[in-house]
Parts: sequence; C-alpha cells; structure tokens
Amino acid sequence: MSNEVDRHDRVSLTNRYVELAGRPVIPVSGEMHFSRVPRAEWDERLRLMRSGGVTVVATYLIWIHHEPERGRPSFDGNLDVAAFVRCAAAAGLDVVLRVGPWCHGEVRNGGFPDWVQQAPVAHRTDDPGYLTLVEPWFSALGEQLAPLCGTGSNVIAIQLDNELYDQPGHLATLKALARAKGLIAPIYTATAWGGAELPHGDVLPLYGGYGDGFWVDADHDWDTTFREHFFFSHTWDDPGIGADLRDHPGIGRRGETPRLPSASFPAATCELGGGMATAYHRRPLPSGADIAAVAHNKIGNGSGWQGYYMYAGGTNPRPGLQESHATGYPNDLPEFDYDFHAPLGAAGVVTASHAALRRQHAFLAAFGDRLALMPSTLPERLPANVDDAETLRWALRSDGASGWVFVTWQQPHRSLESVPDVQFAVTLDAGTTVFPRTPIDVPVGTIAHWPLHLALGGVHLNWVTASPLTVLDSEHPTLVLVAEAGVPVELATAAAVTGSVGTVSHPEAGVVSVEVGVLQVLELQQDEGRLTLLLVPASIADTVWVLDGGGNRRLLLSRDAVFEDADGKVCARTVRAPSVQEYLPARGEFVDLEVGVVASDADEDPARMGRTLPALLSEPTHGTPPPSSYGERLGRASAPTRDHVARHGTSWTIELPTDRQGRRYLEIEWVGDVARLEADGVVVADRFWDGTSWTIGLDALGIADAAALTLRIVPLHPEADVHLPAAAAARRRATSGPLLALESVHLVEAPLWRES
Repeated sequence: MSNEVDRHDRVSLTNRYVELAGRPVIPVSGEMHFSRVPRAEWDERLRLMRSGGVTVVATYLIWIHHEPERGRPSFDGNLDVAAFVRCAAAAGLDVVLRVGPWCHGEVRNGGFPDWVQQAPVAHRTDDPGYLTLVEPWFSALGEQLAPLCGTGSNVIAIQLDNELYDQPGHLATLKALARAKGLIAPIYTATAWGGAELPHGDVLPLYGGYGDGFWVDADHDWDTTFREHFFFSHTWDDPGIGADLRDHPGIGRRGETPRLPSASFPAATCELGGGMATAYHRRPLPSGADIAAVAHNKIGNGSGWQGYYMYAGGTNPRPGLQESHATGYPNDLPEFDYDFHAPLGAAGVVTASHAALRRQHAFLAAFGDRLALMPSTLPERLPANVDDAETLRWALRSDGASGWVFVTWQQPHRSLESVPDVQFAVTLDAGTTVFPRTPIDVPVGTIAHWPLHLALGGVHLNWVTASPLTVLDSEHPTLVLVAEAGVPVELATAAAVTGSVGTVSHPEAGVVSVEVGVLQVLELQQDEGRLTLLLVPASIADTVWVLDGGGNRRLLLSRDAVFEDADGKVCARTVRAPSVQEYLPARGEFVDLEVGVVASDADEDPARMGRTLPALLSEPTHGTPPPSSYGERLGRASAPTRDHVARHGTSWTIELPTDRQGRRYLEIEWVGDVARLEADGVVVADRFWDGTSWTIGLDALGIADAAALTLRIVPLHPEADVHLPAAAAARRRATSGPLLALESVHLVEAPLWRES
C-alpha cells in the first residue's frame, strides 16, 4: 500500500510511521458523521476540529441513511458525501472514508438497510448473494467519490467493514471491490481489536481505547478493559470494544487474544474514546482529563496515528435509526442524540476535552517528525496490575540520542494520591540523565511530556519539567511550554538564561528554576545559537490555541472557541465579542485581536450582539408516576417508549422570541430519566440524564423560529436499574421518590465574530 500500489503524491507508509510529503508525521484523525450533522454547519465544525489540531476527519458511510429503499440511494443535502469531502479539503483536512458496508456506529442493523438485514444471505462474508447486495452500493459510492480519489486527493484512507473478526478473505474481497469502483486511497484499514484476523499486508491494522463504555451491564464494575488504558503498555488490543455485539446475528465470535502491532505497519488507532455514548442502562461520563489521559498514554506507547471516535457528535437524521432493544441489540440508545460527550458536541459547541486534547495535538504537529522515529520503552519498574495506585505510570520514546518522558497520573473511579519523591534516571547513548534536580511530588491529574536532550535554534536543553506545546519561528525560534499544575518548572542547559528578575533562579550550575505564576519569557544563548522560551502557567493552559490553517502557525489566548476561516482569519461564535490575544514572537508579547460581528444569516443585524435570556415556560403538566422498569433485554433495562414518555412525562411549553440575534441554542438544566423535545408536535431531540446540562442546536435541527416547542421529562424511579455517573447517582440517592426537576431553560443566540 501507498508505496508500490495506490501511490499518493503526499501520503505513504513505512513499517514504523506515516510519511507526509516525505516527512515523518503522526496524523490526528477525528470522527464526524456528515449524515448526522446539518450540511450548513459542516464547514464550521470541520474548522473547529482543525483548530483542535485534528488533521484528518474520519466518517462512516452509513448505508441505512442513504438507501432505506433498495435501488434508490440518495446523496442529497446532508447526505452529499462528495460535498463533505470537498468541504473537508477546504478546511485543510484529509479524509478517511469508513465505507462499511457494516459500520455499527450505534445504528440499527449496524448500518445495513432493513432490506439488506432481512435478506436470506450470509452477511459480511463472500456469499455471492451478499456481494450482489454490496456491489451496487459500492458502485453508488464510486459514482460520488471516484472523481475525488486519486494521487492528489485528500482521501488518504478507506476502512473496510468494521469489527469483523474472522473473515480476512472477505476484507480482501471488499478491498478489491472498492478499488474496482474507483474508491482508491493510499491506505486501506481494518479494525484489529478483539484479536481480529486480517488479510496480511492488505490493510493497516487499527486499534482503539476507551476509558469507560456503555456496553457492560449496569451493575458491572469499572471493567479491566477500560482500566488498562490508564497504564502505559505495548499491547494494543482492546478485547472489550464491541464485545457485547459478538453474539448479534451476522457477527462472528472468537476468543480474544492480546495483539501487538504488526511488524509491517506502525501502531495506529481509529477509536480512542473522544467521549462516550449514553445507553439507557449505563451512562458513562468521561472527563476531559480522562479522555486526555488515554490519548496521552497511546502517544507514550508508541502511537504512529492518533484516531478518535467521536471527535464531533451529531444527531440521527430520522426516527428509529438507533441501536435498540427493538432491533435486537442488548442496548437502548437515544433515538436522536449522538452527542457522545465529544470534544465538539452535537450542537456544535466545544467541550472541556477539546482543550486538553488540542495541547497534545499541537505538540504532535510541532515535534511529530522527531517523535515518529522514536520507539517506546517502558521502565523496569511497572505497576503490578490495574489496582496499583502507587507506582508512577510513565514511558520513554527515544531514538537513543534524545527523547520524551511521558507521565500520566490520572484515572476515573478509583482515587489516586500524589506520588512523592519522584526522580527519573533515563539512560540514552551518551549516558544516564537524572532529573529533576531534586525529587518532586507528582500531583494527581498530571499529564506531561518532558523533553530530554532537545536541540532547537542551536541551543541544547538537557531536560525540562514543563511540556512543550509548539514552536514559533521568527528570527530565531520560540519554544512554547506549558507548566503542569503543582510541578516546579526547572530546565537544565549549558546556555546562558535570562528572564524576569525574581522569577528565574540558578540553584546550581546549568540548572534554572522558574516561577510560572504568570506568562514568562526567557532568552537562551549558547555560542551562536538563540532560543526564546515562552512558559505558559497551568492556570491558563485551557485558553491556549495553536492555529495553522492559514499557513502560518499562530499562538492565541482565548476562553472562547476559535477557528480560522477560508482566509485564515480568526473566528468565534459567541454571544459577546470574544477576547482574543495573539503572541507576536518578534515583540515577545501578546496583543489584542480586533474582531467584529459577521451577519451569517439574512435576518441578522451586524450591529447587534447576541444574547442569553430565560425561555418563557408554561406551568408544568404532570403525567402519571413512572414505573421502576419499562422492560429489559438480556438483563439490561429498556428505555421508555414514546407512549411511555407521553404517559409519564411532565411537560412544559417553551416560548421563544421571534426576532433573531445569532445562531440559536437551548441550554437546559434538568434532572430526571429521559427528556424529549418536540417541535410542532414532532419529536426532534432526546436525551438520557447523566447529570450534565443539555445543549440543543435549534438551527442544527432545522427548527423554525416560530415553532411551538414542548419539553417532556420522565422522572427517574428510585429503583430503575440504570447506572449513573457519581454526581448524578449521589443526587439520586439524596432524593426520596422519583427524581424530577427543570432548573432552567435559556435561549442562547450567538453570532459569528471575525478578525478584522
């Protein structure tokens, strides 16, 4: 692949890393399902992904979305995959097409249209009857996408089927069929978890890693398959992913065995948990730090490709398309909601994990060409097992001359304590480096990558206890580092170091200690070499953005989500004018950016700002008390049906102003079991309660300004067999009787702002 067959102008593979234009890179791919997102919002969401350091967007081609009736495939509107590929290219993103035909994705029939699911064939095999069904679908995809594939295309990979464990010959058949229809890319992939048997040399094996999941029982403990991802390891298989579906018709079942990366290909992932979907019986809620910890560990483990599922959430395009008990699955998923608690939620709003991940991605963009060449090494002293909460978790990636120490001391569910008296002794070709100068305590929540023998601008840094973020170039390079909360910042170098008086000290020769309560700029000079260090305190780390979509790498500070438009101008969608500052290396300081509101809709007035105001609510209409159970399948609780919601739900009508001052969202603070929003009597959105607020993109759902809105909330019975996150579970325990509250509903109207 990519070298002798299906060569590409930019992308190729070695057995250790991916090359982009002949340069080693570590790509970052994020999943966004175009058919779950309105076409009018594709561009902005893709650009927000790009501002998070994502370089590749992955997407399923969900067959049931396109061809519910045999012989009538549709690629119109939100289903226009060719337009999506072109939109991604305009946003500076390459594309991975996950063409199936079976995808899962928490979709009914795993994405098969009903007429395919019901066909009397051996699904997902080389049964001629099954291939007769698949061939026209691939032909239809080829008609749409073949003109966009090829040597210069931004389509750089195609995934065949998904979670297929025991049909390597069928994967090879699908690859041949795809290529025959013009679906050509330099890289073909297949998921490798669960000990999957793959056609040797035909596909790049891809792995995953979720720190929690909905697919275990409600009373199940934090499963070992989740817990292992908070440790550094060289075993890439995750046998837990999809394990609950291996008894589902059409899915083979086999024993899981640990699987190491192929000797022929780099270690690569496509499903690091960017969040987690919510099932009725189990509602995981990974924090931004948990998501970042798993991703960080994979980099330390030697990842050559960081791939997230999901990176941008969405909404199912029609009723009844979700995985559910009614269609034979062990889990009931929301009918519409596919927010996934992703870095970019279903409404298009950035969440906490975006900040934590984008710092890692900026690091990969700046140093991936070095890191890709460095294999991973684990220390001699490793944690004894997944219950070990005392042994520090760390790993080394090094080429022998230089390297990076990765430290992750973060996990959910099981509390950790600070690790005292930590000092590393790392042996490379030139000898052993011991750092920091004196042992330190590593606080809970530390996620760090510290450099060893890093050379930049003719200056040599022996080590630094702060994490490099990016490099800015002017007359001489500026290395941007982010301090870790509670970790003293020290650096060792033979260079002369100058900085603000009182913030820089020299406790011993060649070692510099820095106070990083505020932004600090240091100047280093070593012979003719010069290097500027910009140290960012941990307190403002989540406000840092590194943007490079406009062709020049830019460092910004903004509490609001920002992205670059087609002209490279900084944009933000906020109620009020965003406060955005840009660092100018030549001046050594941050300066304010001038921004102005953009009229993105015909009825918006550019002179007006957005607003947030309480929605007008009617008095509630109460239903009958909820039962403790709505049924079950395979021991897992079933979600209430629409009839149940109508019978047991408490309802409010919501009145909104008819004038408009920006893109519209509802922000709902609520407590209960299940909520549904109706527009003019039609259900358009739903949510299972997990203690978080619910943000609904009214424009994303195509809801008219004058629509009559009704919110229905079903109370949560105290004996309902559902697993809740800790805070939600505590509130449930503190309440006697069914749990129900509507605490607030706000309308948020946010126009688009653009750099002047």
